[in-house]
Amino acid sequence: MKSISPVDLASWLADSQRTPPLVLDVREPWEQQICTIAGSQPLPMQQIPAQFGSIDRQRPIVCVCHHGGRSAQVAMFLQRQGHEDVYNLTGGVDAWARQVDPSMPVY
Repeated sequence: MKSISPVDLASWLADSQRTPPLVLDVREPWEQQICTIAGSQPLPMQQIPAQFGSIDRQRPIVCVCHHGGRSAQVAMFLQRQGHEDVYNLTGGVDAWARQVDPSMPVY
C-alpha cells in the first residue's frame, strides 16, 4: 500500500493532465456530515467487503478516514482483492483540513 500526503493529493486533484483518483471516504455517515473532501465517494468501512466489486478498478484509489487508520486497513483489503493502484491519505481528513483546507471543520 502506498501513502499520499494531503498536499500531494490536492496537487493531483488539481492536475487535469493526470487521471483523477477515486477518493473513497470510508468514515461513518455522521463523520461525513461534519466535513468531506469535495468529490469524494462515501462508502463506510463496514460496507467495503459487500461493495468492493462496485469500486472502479480502472482508476487509482485514495482511501480516506479521520486520521488514516481505518483507511489504511481498507487500502490493504482492496489490494488483497486485486486493486493495484491504492493509496492511503496520510493523516486523513484531519490532516487535509490542517494542510490544505483550513476552512474545513475538524473534529
